[in-house]
Amino acid sequence: MMKAGELAAQALALAGRHAVAGISTWELDKIVDEFIRSKGGHCPCKGYGGFPGHNCYSINEELIHGIPSKRKILKDGDIISCDIVAELDGFMGDNTKTFKVGTVSPEAERIMKFTEEALYKGIEQAVAGNRIGDISHAIQAHVESGGYRCAEKFCGHGVGREMHEDPEVANEGKAGHGPRLVPGMTIAIEPMVNSHSRKVNVLNDKWTVVTTDGSLSCHFEHSIAITDGAPVILTLESH
Repeated sequence: MMKAGELAAQALALAGRHAVAGISTWELDKIVDEFIRSKGGHCPCKGYGGFPGHNCYSINEELIHGIPSKRKILKDGDIISCDIVAELDGFMGDNTKTFKVGTVSPEAERIMKFTEEALYKGIEQAVAGNRIGDISHAIQAHVESGGYRCAEKFCGHGVGREMHEDPEVANEGKAGHGPRLVPGMTIAIEPMVNSHSRKVNVLNDKWTVVTTDGSLSCHFEHSIAITDGAPVILTLESH
């Protein structure tokens, strides 16, 4: 899991370095896919449920599942969430980061700050003996303290030999509720945050999820392992 996570993290950082004005999300996807394959891995998102890209690239009001396209060209002031999954030797690494393209608005800076902070608030609760609801509550409380809302319908999940496994890891919930965390569990924690409303729509492409009012959204994610001590982040560029 650490090796797969490291590869996914390296690929995500590569996407971030190339996320500059003038590049298309199709080009980003090609760069990431070629890198992962060069390291002996592959992108399990490709063909998953019919998804046409190797990974997901979501811009501004697009929350998740943005399909790579030659017509989606990044411009200065955009924010882009790159959701990168790498499979290596039968295990999955899953991580996401929202990147700035050039100089972004204070509004974009702020939602990115609160979403990333919420991710780490959730990770802090990912200790043996706690419950999934402790993670969910920590994320929700921090997101809402900034005046934002966790998006409806979508959540984190178990991750291991499959990209999506049990248990679901919601971004809203009650502390002390849900499955108990035990050493050896590996889960993906991923706050998905909207500027104003929980509500989202799915576009006609059947994949891209957007805010209903066109306002900004943001997404950060790490795969982590539950241990006898502190949680271990699996999706780091080096271990």
